[in-house]
Amino acid sequence: MKKTICITLSFCIFLVGNIFSQKKVEQGIKQITPELLKQYIDYLASDSMKGRNTPSRELDLAADYIANEFELMGVKKVNGSYFQNIPFCSKNLNVNKSYLKISFGQDSKSFNLKTDFTPFEMTADTMVKSSLVFAGYGITAPEYKYDDYKDIDVKGKIVLVMKHEPGEKDSKSPFDGVTDTKYSLIFDKLENAKQHGAIGLLVVTDPLNHIMLTPQGYPWPSLSKFMPQDNIPIEMCVNEMLIPFVQVGDAVIKYLFGSVDSLKKIQKRIDTSNSPLSFNLNSSDCELSTKLDIKNIIAKNVVGFIEGKDSKLKNELLVIGGHYDHVGYMKNHKDGEDYIFNGADDNASGTAGVMVTAKAFASMKVKPKRSILFILFAGEEKGLYGSKYYCDNPLFSTAKTVAMLNMDMIGRNGNDSIELEGVLLNPALNRIIVKENRKVGLKVVDPTEDMYARSDHYNFYKKGISSMGFTSGLHKDYHTVRDNPNVINHFKVAQITKLAFRTAWFVANDKKYYSIVKKKK
Repeated sequence: MKKTICITLSFCIFLVGNIFSQKKVEQGIKQITPELLKQYIDYLASDSMKGRNTPSRELDLAADYIANEFELMGVKKVNGSYFQNIPFCSKNLNVNKSYLKISFGQDSKSFNLKTDFTPFEMTADTMVKSSLVFAGYGITAPEYKYDDYKDIDVKGKIVLVMKHEPGEKDSKSPFDGVTDTKYSLIFDKLENAKQHGAIGLLVVTDPLNHIMLTPQGYPWPSLSKFMPQDNIPIEMCVNEMLIPFVQVGDAVIKYLFGSVDSLKKIQKRIDTSNSPLSFNLNSSDCELSTKLDIKNIIAKNVVGFIEGKDSKLKNELLVIGGHYDHVGYMKNHKDGEDYIFNGADDNASGTAGVMVTAKAFASMKVKPKRSILFILFAGEEKGLYGSKYYCDNPLFSTAKTVAMLNMDMIGRNGNDSIELEGVLLNPALNRIIVKENRKVGLKVVDPTEDMYARSDHYNFYKKGISSMGFTSGLHKDYHTVRDNPNVINHFKVAQITKLAFRTAWFVANDKKYYSIVKKKK
């Protein structure tokens, strides 16, 4: 009898607690309205925001707007600020200080920029001088028992390598037949040369399989009269060791080897034997300069914080994010032509979803057990730069970050469907989303294509953090001037945001960490 009473009492306590928890959730849900989401989307995707390019004055205005809303909601700053600064820079080649000169004994030759050699975008801003070493294809591939650097010392030397890989056109090649492996990539060759101590790298098209030997390198604005000088590419500045890195053409081949045919014979011996044939170019002296005009620029991730209430679990973190940048506008356009890529769905919709989720949590009298970081990323459209910078420079320990929920394009394609990115890679987190969706009623459909690696959650996943993306999928207006506020389905944005909020509430009150399935390369 006593046992029956205890069981009944425990059940009643559980039932009351569950009802109380649901009331707290509904308190937050009330904040998630189509009207508020529309207000945020209309501002962020207005013509005055000029497409929120990274970096730009308009992106900064959007960042200030989001930060101001966070402050009004009562969402806290992180380390005294709503911003995490991201160092960006623009780089253009200085044509007057970039040169290539090679000598053999008393004989010396200077080569012409663009026609004889062209630097790649990953080149260093420096000059190096050393003897030359020919290192075949520049490949070290243990699984194929092949190493161009095996019997040659290139430390402190400038290295010349060929593009592609041995047996490129041979179906019986140990390098996966005619299918290119990662070792054919020029950036893999660059990293390999750096690891072996090279101070500069010259790349030449392998002549046995390719007729066009013109150096391609990178299309620097300073080398083209057709490219506007204000169209200089922007990239995230990273502290990594770079070396001068250029592609050279047939003039360099002829000077070093006597003729293109001589290099073809060397390449044929390598391909036929599948054995390296690397050697020092004796008495050679190479002077290589790739000077850059660099302009430093700052863009911002916008961050807001809600501290958890549990004395222990508040040290664990849930991240809720989305990118607030888009691709800007067309500088050359006809009068009366729509020239602004407003990015209403991509990703003013997801940004609004994150902001309203933050307001939902901030409005609750009882805060969750775990802490929550809300983050709107800059530079997603440039290459997931904002989330990459955060993951490499986290404001909170990634080891204590339990999950990341990302909202990217959540306002199109009907009223009742949702695509979840990362289902198979995040089974535990996916089960929570599916369970919470029973209270929302969205129809989970298969993604139109695999976009898991194309949005900000992916950088968290690469750090071992369970991360999933909420999206309504691609559409015909994606990255066009037609992605305007008037085509957004605000009801759908609200439904997906409610699902994200419910999932976040569960995770922020859970005690578990969520395992991931490693993605095959």
